Amino acid sequence: MDRDTQLIDTEASCAIVGAGRLGTALADALRAAGHPVTGPLGRGADGAGADLVLLCVPDGEIAAAAAALAPGPLVGHCSGALDLDVLGKHEGFSLHPLMTVTHAGARFAGAGAAVDGTSERAVAAATRLAEAVGLRPVRIAPEDRAAYHAAASLASNFLVTLEAAAERLAATAGADRDLLVPLVRATVENWADLGPERALTGPVARGDEATVARQRAALAERTPELLDLFDELVVATRALAKVPA
Repeated sequence: MDRDTQLIDTEASCAIVGAGRLGTALADALRAAGHPVTGPLGRGADGAGADLVLLCVPDGEIAAAAAALAPGPLVGHCSGALDLDVLGKHEGFSLHPLMTVTHAGARFAGAGAAVDGTSERAVAAATRLAEAVGLRPVRIAPEDRAAYHAAASLASNFLVTLEAAAERLAATAGADRDLLVPLVRATVENWADLGPERALTGPVARGDEATVARQRAALAERTPELLDLFDELVVATRALAKVPA
């Protein structure tokens, strides 16, 4: 087996640097897929002896973690927003699982992953690692990474912020999160199946401005800190529904 093939084979050894949620979840998933895995190791580890080193550290610490590594192995990072320059002189790749990872872990199977590499060999390594844990790799160019990552934040992080706002307002009416959960799940499924225009429902989409006004008055009374967010969302929803202001 030549070196290029070995580095993308399931027999290739992988050292994980970074013992946080993502590093732990990827180490577990790669072991389950049959990869020899070392770690997750603490920050500052040199990764000596591994064919691949995957840095699962915060974006601001990737450069320092890469600089601490011994020369030789392919080096990857898991940032969604950064390009490969942060890896310095290492032959490098990126592998960003497009999946939320909590303290309970993550289910990678079926999720997307942004990959890239400084060489075709590095891209192949990132692709093979992604596929090993069930991710669907898509190559994202360096100039597109910030936009890709912002889209991920809108779809996931900001959705949680929005649901937290809805939960806070619902609590003033004596309703808890459990009452909203089926609605949220159905809405996300409809968006996934139908696309945003066909999935959109509610008073803004219907052009029911009287109901929108009553909703706004309730926010002003009970959660005035949410008014700016509500107003911006109404404007954006009108535009999506093509309803005149």
